Amino acid sequence: MLITFSFTRLAVQVRRWFEIGADATMERGARVELLLLDPQPHRGSESAGQRLVVDRPFWRADLFDRMDRPGEWAAAHVHPSFDGVEPGDRVFSEALTADPWGWLEEQLRRPADRMREAGLDPADADGDLEDLRAAVGLIVEAARRFGPEQSLTRDDDARLTRDAAERVRRLVALIPAEVPYDREYLRPWLEARP
Repeated sequence: MLITFSFTRLAVQVRRWFEIGADATMERGARVELLLLDPQPHRGSESAGQRLVVDRPFWRADLFDRMDRPGEWAAAHVHPSFDGVEPGDRVFSEALTADPWGWLEEQLRRPADRMREAGLDPADADGDLEDLRAAVGLIVEAARRFGPEQSLTRDDDARLTRDAAERVRRLVALIPAEVPYDREYLRPWLEARP
């Protein structure tokens, strides 16, 4: 499931996430991304449905926990910038792990700073900055529903992240042959078809 908060030039996407690393550690929790909208020409009449293209991520917070170390927020990190659609390196922060939801709220209340950190000009989304700040409470509330503290079963996680099955399969392919992993736990993602 993916929740999108769409403004005029900016969007915020919130979702549950699951992934497995090359060392077979599994992470899950809430992913929050700031993205640019790709402006689309008006189509049809004044009442026609319009196309929404959420295209360019520029900041991502992964409020994750490791499944083998629950409650530590050991995998929580931020990607403060992207190279095109590819995230930059993971940046870990004591402030993030000490108070993940407070940290997220503080980051989202300063969208112009997030844009500058990503090499973007906040003037390009000037009208959206205040609107995004006004929606921070709703955004953080949505993210908390997907947070790692939520006691979800494997099947619940798989249902909420079904659209990421291809990514999970690609991550599993990166695990060296000598590293054991729980294939049964991963079965819903490995067997899911588009």
